Amino acid sequence: MSSVIMPTSGIHETAIIHPSAKIGKDVSVGPYAVIDEDTEIGDGCVIGAHVTIHPYTKIGKKCHFFPGCSIGAVPQDLKFVGEKSYTIIGDGGSFRECCTVHRACGEGNETRIGNNILMMAYTHVAHNCIVGNNVIMSNVATLAGHVIVEDRAVIGGLSAVHQFCKIGRNVMIGGMARVTQDVPPFMICAGDPAFVSGLNSVGLSRAGMPVEERSELKKAFRILYRSGLPLQEAISTMEQELTSSEPMEHLMRFLRNVERGIIRTRRG
Repeated sequence: MSSVIMPTSGIHETAIIHPSAKIGKDVSVGPYAVIDEDTEIGDGCVIGAHVTIHPYTKIGKKCHFFPGCSIGAVPQDLKFVGEKSYTIIGDGGSFRECCTVHRACGEGNETRIGNNILMMAYTHVAHNCIVGNNVIMSNVATLAGHVIVEDRAVIGGLSAVHQFCKIGRNVMIGGMARVTQDVPPFMICAGDPAFVSGLNSVGLSRAGMPVEERSELKKAFRILYRSGLPLQEAISTMEQELTSSEPMEHLMRFLRNVERGIIRTRRG
């Protein structure tokens, strides 16, 4: 235990901390928590009761892990054979009761979560996922392996996202959705199977996006989802008819790199 950098606040006497763990300043570790070997906990973190931080996990500053979390466990993937892989978590995250994050498959690979994420109770981020900043995952939402979630997405409770899907920036996914294809940035989707129902106008307004940019995105939505054009033709039409802006360029870039196809609207 002599190699552990002790925090100025409390480590409960029942907590187990491996000698190789690096513990920052002002870290609190609750009863029966386990911090395993080759881990790094940033300043100001709160590790609640019965939390387990598994090997090869690096956590940023001021994260809060509520009771029962399991962070950085080996992946639920039969291809995993014990290789050294990582879990990287940014600053300011809140991980509620019993949520789980798994480290990556593949030597040297990472599961990565950004800053200021909120993972509510019983949420799950699987191996090799990349989750951006300011993402909210509501209770029991689940990401399968290799999912990418861009900044400020909201994933509703009890929803499930298929392997290798991409969730775009500022997307709102309704509760109990079954997402099996990519969800373009700035959209709302819901349902089983999931369908896109419109532009996330309220979310974009709350995020401070100017009215002019939101108006152009509404036009993009109509071209993409109401024109009946195939994806590549819709992209070409948007390039020709719509005013360029950072959000529009981000949407176009996302669409050009779609691999699983995009979620479509409900067919009447």
